[in-house]
Amino acid sequence: MFYLHHIPAPAVLRWVGHMVLAVLLLLLLSCEGADTQQKSIGEPTADYVPERTPYVRAASLVEALEEKDSFWVDSVFNALTPDERIAQLIIIEAFSDKGAKYEADVMRLIKQYKVGGLIYFQGGPMQQAKLTNKYQAASKVPLFISMDAETGVGMRLDSTVHYPFQQMLGAVADNGLIYSMGAQVAEEFKRLGMHINFSPVADINNNPKNPIISYRAFGEDKLDVTAKSLAFMRGMQDNGIIAVAKHFPGHGDTDVDSHHDLPIIPFSRERLDSVELYPFQELIKHGVGGIMVAHMHIPQLDATQNLPSTLSPPIVKGLLKNDLEFKGLVFTDAMVMKGVTKYFETGEAEAKALIAGNDILERLANVPKAIKAIKQAVANGELSQQELDRKCKRVLKAKQWLGLDKYKPIDLNNLYEDLNPSVADSTNRALAEAAITLLKNEKRALPLRLKRRAKVATVGFGLKNPSAYQRLIQEEINTTDFVISRKANKKEAAALSKKLEKYDIVIVALYGPSIRPSSKLGYSKQATALVTKLAKSNKAIITLFDNAYTLDQFPGIEKSRALVMAYQPHYHAQEAAAKLLFGRIPARGKLPVTVNGHFAYGDGISKGVPLIAAP
Repeated sequence: MFYLHHIPAPAVLRWVGHMVLAVLLLLLLSCEGADTQQKSIGEPTADYVPERTPYVRAASLVEALEEKDSFWVDSVFNALTPDERIAQLIIIEAFSDKGAKYEADVMRLIKQYKVGGLIYFQGGPMQQAKLTNKYQAASKVPLFISMDAETGVGMRLDSTVHYPFQQMLGAVADNGLIYSMGAQVAEEFKRLGMHINFSPVADINNNPKNPIISYRAFGEDKLDVTAKSLAFMRGMQDNGIIAVAKHFPGHGDTDVDSHHDLPIIPFSRERLDSVELYPFQELIKHGVGGIMVAHMHIPQLDATQNLPSTLSPPIVKGLLKNDLEFKGLVFTDAMVMKGVTKYFETGEAEAKALIAGNDILERLANVPKAIKAIKQAVANGELSQQELDRKCKRVLKAKQWLGLDKYKPIDLNNLYEDLNPSVADSTNRALAEAAITLLKNEKRALPLRLKRRAKVATVGFGLKNPSAYQRLIQEEINTTDFVISRKANKKEAAALSKKLEKYDIVIVALYGPSIRPSSKLGYSKQATALVTKLAKSNKAIITLFDNAYTLDQFPGIEKSRALVMAYQPHYHAQEAAAKLLFGRIPARGKLPVTVNGHFAYGDGISKGVPLIAAP
């Protein structure tokens, strides 16, 4: 037996001191260990490097999606239920002009189901901004805010800038102007608290009878379409907005509108590789953030009967993700379109779209049905929970890349002024002047040279009052202005024809039914016959302010003394046409599509300098 009194007193004191020190040290370490363990379960410690590393924004969305999960992504993801993780993959429609009842329904989907985002359609900028602030404040996770704005927010909202449609841009040689337009659209989006633009249209419109793409495409040449799609995409993405190229794998060569039916694309993979897929391949190489998959049946890629490409694993996973190595976000086209709903029930279609490889479901008919069907697909083993979780985290990574981890409400002050900057007006003018296309100029009819006492008339077809084009012409020369309806009857057409006989020059402006270009102008037989008569009169200078394909609706228009394509009826196009008429600007535009045997891709009498009239 060992006794302390056998040890000298000084040694005993030293031994006791060491023992006390050791016990205190053990207690301290024990407390620190318990504290560390507690913090790792709840709030991580400051020196927990993987979770506390400051977020560094990647140069591109695609890079951000490939990075490891961040602290913000993990914390948000862990706070979501399985149903809410599915809902993050859903973007619902929103309008800002449908009133309180509609807005309450949108709010219910945000609060009850925790949907991931909104796609805005028609309305006004102030009301949309107010609603966005309201919806974001109510959302558990900050919302994606998106828009289908191929021509800027003016395509959907009043009191905002409307840039040209793609066909008009297709006539422009300087793609730097298209980049500038993309950059300005991005600024408009950011000012309205939006993040995703479902644009550019990367379809190659090589079918004049296409009822849905047509003037929405840059043209029929794959190199032109690619270069202009890249310019627009870069303009947006360099300025912080996700561009979504559409409609994969190419909706240009069809005569069926997928809004109303399921188009069938009969082409082989070799044909698709050489034409339709080319723009998408190049956009992927250059970092496009998103791609929208169209509702089309392509038997050569997936022979499953009546299966839209959106629901096809061989097309989404196989072609887009594996073969083309697309690493960005894959969006479906609107899930309310007949191209998908004709053969698949609501819910079933959404589940199949995720199984096929899409990341985000856009514009659903019924959110709870979709969530229920997707959960059933997981239960059936058709879709794994791990895959759903991975998609959810990719959505959260995209939201953090967009800055939604530090969300701020939209400032409503000076909103209208900020959405209508002077630079937008300058860009629209430059685009219109670069696009104006001179297709005929017999005996140097342009620039206009008037003989003494020459009598000049202007005629606006499709108008009730003289147009801006007619007013601009009258500022330069004395004219008598006439207007006539597109639906003119025999008596009205004959009366105007009689009046025009006494004029030496007749300046004709052809307009469609809308500010948007049209597939069908809707001219009566009598109105069309009058256009043909004027074209053959050897005194008509005709300008079409609409879709280039509609030239084919005027037999004999190729016989015009001068023929100009202005593509759209907005003010800057009318101003450019007037300037060309008097030699103030050069003719630089080239026809981006083939219309018929008279008007082919690339046509356009080009002058490097303004067609200045001789004194």
